Amino acid sequence: MACQPTLKTKRLVLRPFKLADASELQRLANAPEIAATTLHIPHPYPDGMAEMWIKQHPEMFEAGDGAVFAIELRREATLIGCVGLGCDPENQNAELGYWIGVPYWNRGYATEAARMVVAFGFAYFELHRIKSSCFGSNPASGRVMEKIGMRYEGCRRDQLYKEGRGFEDVLEYGILSGDFTRQALHLKAEIG
Repeated sequence: MACQPTLKTKRLVLRPFKLADASELQRLANAPEIAATTLHIPHPYPDGMAEMWIKQHPEMFEAGDGAVFAIELRREATLIGCVGLGCDPENQNAELGYWIGVPYWNRGYATEAARMVVAFGFAYFELHRIKSSCFGSNPASGRVMEKIGMRYEGCRRDQLYKEGRGFEDVLEYGILSGDFTRQALHLKAEIG
């Protein structure tokens, strides 16, 4: 039975969620801006949802179906968001997802966390491909994907209906393990 590791970058600790994180997770995820930029986070964020979600993570990791990490500021040990991979082991690919709490936007935290989790996914899960997507109305997320070496692969026009805004384009990005290696995204990080 493998335990999910903790990953460290210069400014962040990416660690497994614990039940004690639930109230802060709910507070951060409850911002309307988070629901507006993600597919599966509702607003308002219901009581008990964070606990239910956190409880699923160990089994998911043990089954090889992915890993979800709490993003924490390294110096302050403050929870600021979430990053994870949902894996499709049969096809050696995964989908990257992330969000950062609104008070921590525009500081490069999403890029730093996503880059580390992509590196982890290729190394630990031995993935061939990692994909991600964002709403067309969220260009900042597209920039994160480009900064970590993902290529824009296309737009699914009016793919999803978002309450209060109507139909949204979904922009697709992806990276292959060979591309990642060739780009030599040298990370000074510890996996421990």
